Amino acid sequence: MADDRFKEEIVTRFLLRTCGTGQRMNVNSLVSSLGCLVIANCPHTDETRCNIPLSTGSVPEFYIQPILSCVGDFDIMFHLSNQLAIPAGTAPPTQLPGDFDNVVRVFEIIDDGRFPGYVYLESSYILKKCIEGDYIAERCERKSASKFVDMRHMFGRRLSQRSAMHGPARVKIVPVIPYILRRQQRFGGWSFSFDQVYCMRCLSWPTQAAAWPTRHRNYGWPDSATVARVIS
Repeated sequence: MADDRFKEEIVTRFLLRTCGTGQRMNVNSLVSSLGCLVIANCPHTDETRCNIPLSTGSVPEFYIQPILSCVGDFDIMFHLSNQLAIPAGTAPPTQLPGDFDNVVRVFEIIDDGRFPGYVYLESSYILKKCIEGDYIAERCERKSASKFVDMRHMFGRRLSQRSAMHGPARVKIVPVIPYILRRQQRFGGWSFSFDQVYCMRCLSWPTQAAAWPTRHRNYGWPDSATVARVIS
């Protein structure tokens, strides 16, 4: 009986410490935030352009912190502050959120007829911000966007030597020592793998994903509140 009570106390303490809805800062969230910081502070030839990163995947979505970590790598998506995607055939917006630049290149989302659900992006407008705060659209040369962005100039030669393309992501092995404590003996020379995925922001739900909110879901997950949050 005493042994069972001891086990119950251990399980209860573990659940109370790790399963709260407000996720506590831990090593994984710290390293993921570090990766976002590195991406956000990468220099550009265009000084007005910014990288806007977002930590995704298991680190922000997994609310519990198990004794043995299940985090294999760190997924970071980022978009640029001077690019915007819109559905094909729609008019460009005249107002944008404050994190966009004064000059924004607009790309239309074009269906790929060979592979349902896949698209390519084609430049169509240049948005320029007026003194009043609204944007004026000008037609530009239609040109397909590159599938991938070359991030070597963003992270420097030394770090780019430790990276490789993996699908749409650039996988980068980043040693934790130079960025956190610079004390190798404490971490034993650990390093972390980051999947950095270049994206383009779209302010409306794309028509190619119109069926996603209402499709059949096993076990009712994600729930309607989570689906509404994703769409928003």
